[in-house]
Amino acid sequence: MEKKLALGNEAIARGLYQAGCTFVSSYPGTPSTEITEEVARYPEVYAEWAPNEKCAAEAAYGAAVYGCRSFAAMKHVGLNVAADLLFSASYAGVNAGFVMCVADDQGMHSSQNEQDSRHYARASKVPMLEPSDSQECCDYVKLAFEISEEYDTPVLLRTSTRVAHSQSFIRLEQRTEPPMRDYVKNPAKYIMTPANAQKRHPIVEARTERLIELANTDRLNRIIPGSRKIGVITAGIAYQYAREALGDNATYLKLAMVHPLPTTLLRTFAASVDTLYVIEELDDFIEQQVRALGIECHGKDTFSLIGEYTPERIRAKILGIPSAQVYDAPAVPVRPPVLCPGCPHRGLFYVLGKMKLTVSGDIGCYTLGSAPPLGAMDTTLDMGASIGMLHGRNTVRPDEAAHAVAVIGDSTFIHSGITGLINAVYNRSASTVIIADNSITGMTGHQQNPTTGVTLKGDVTAAVDLTALCHAVGVKRVRVCDPYDIAELEQILREELAAPEVSVIIARRHCALLKTVKRGKPYTIDASACKGCRMCMRIGCPAVSFADGHAAIDASLCVGCDLCARMCKFGAVKKGGAV
Repeated sequence: MEKKLALGNEAIARGLYQAGCTFVSSYPGTPSTEITEEVARYPEVYAEWAPNEKCAAEAAYGAAVYGCRSFAAMKHVGLNVAADLLFSASYAGVNAGFVMCVADDQGMHSSQNEQDSRHYARASKVPMLEPSDSQECCDYVKLAFEISEEYDTPVLLRTSTRVAHSQSFIRLEQRTEPPMRDYVKNPAKYIMTPANAQKRHPIVEARTERLIELANTDRLNRIIPGSRKIGVITAGIAYQYAREALGDNATYLKLAMVHPLPTTLLRTFAASVDTLYVIEELDDFIEQQVRALGIECHGKDTFSLIGEYTPERIRAKILGIPSAQVYDAPAVPVRPPVLCPGCPHRGLFYVLGKMKLTVSGDIGCYTLGSAPPLGAMDTTLDMGASIGMLHGRNTVRPDEAAHAVAVIGDSTFIHSGITGLINAVYNRSASTVIIADNSITGMTGHQQNPTTGVTLKGDVTAAVDLTALCHAVGVKRVRVCDPYDIAELEQILREELAAPEVSVIIARRHCALLKTVKRGKPYTIDASACKGCRMCMRIGCPAVSFADGHAAIDASLCVGCDLCARMCKFGAVKKGGAV
């Protein structure tokens, strides 16, 4: 059988194809984004970007109820948005298989928190599978659909950054085409009024007992033999770390299903080893349940609740073998992420910082406006929070409303900013909202969104008109400007901040990295005219540096945006550098 080296996310996409999935809806979010991008390559699978994770989950669930295997992917914080659907769908059950993938981000490589999504499985009373490599990513998708249909339940598939973005071989199997299931009208099953939901709850609890019986079989969870002196209960990427660290010095109970847990198998396994460890990243989710069974074990008394593990750390903690000698390396400067050369957000945040405004920020690449030297952001919590938090601030501090703004990207505004804007208008807030419109979902890798007029599959579609939308929800003052024109932007800001009502400023310019954006001729520095004032350094452009008493521009990075030229009062920045 043909094999291929594949990322975990690519393997999930292949698993969806092979399992006969028909409908996929997602919102991009690292580390889950590539699943939907990859599955969109298969013409047999309908795939779309939804405005947010709740919309995606609801669309996919609708497809499942009406007869087709369906799937929705999201990162861990996205499951917070989709949770409303998940909890009720658990009671209602499914028709065709319905799987939701949630990608956790241990170590917070690209996230604002480190939540453990396994708690959602337990709270919503649905099964959760957790693969440890690419082949399991592929296999567990099919298994998840089978469990979903056999047990009448949504199924959660949990991955992690390391599994999603690591490569291993997968088998390329043929696609199966399960027939579309008939839909039979059944209000008692699918209409979750209290009277109906009360009758469904006992069904959910009985389903959990049946799933525990399944978990106790070797169809899912398996014992990998080794020395009986050490026993390890683990799952997902933590299994890979433990296996590499301990090898045959331990026996492993490798869990495929992390909820519900196999109670009989846990007791049998624990009794067969001398010392038992539960190795799991983040919370003591498995450990607590093992201890609740009366089983003594080591877990978070040995390992941390925070961040990622490594084989070296596990080896040191359990076997007492110190990590390999690490030689001192020369100190290197810290290299934090920065806005790209030519980023349209740079001018915006320069002006906000210059005006010393309080900035309620949001989730996107523009969050980097918080970093020095721009440093023009005060808060960033979750998708869409910027507008709501500004409204709250201005309500309790009305005398300071003229000194604060909210900044939100175009994709994030569609995701969850619209309702915050409606709330501000409805409750007569005096708030100024800036939509940083770079015409793409930039942070996760240039995915289309409802404002771009192009679908995930590349088809032309209707584009949301942000100006018309803002007017439609009651905003009377809507201004559009170019964030490169910092003088105009500052003037508009002063005018709108003075208005005693909600106003929206759309700072519109395409992301500098889009293939459709033409790169301008690079700028250069006339050293004889440069006074060494460092004004050009205040915008934090990676193409601009300072040495030997004057500025310099790296022509290989400069995109010719002219922002630094606008900053220079001495005419030292000139167009005409050579790449």
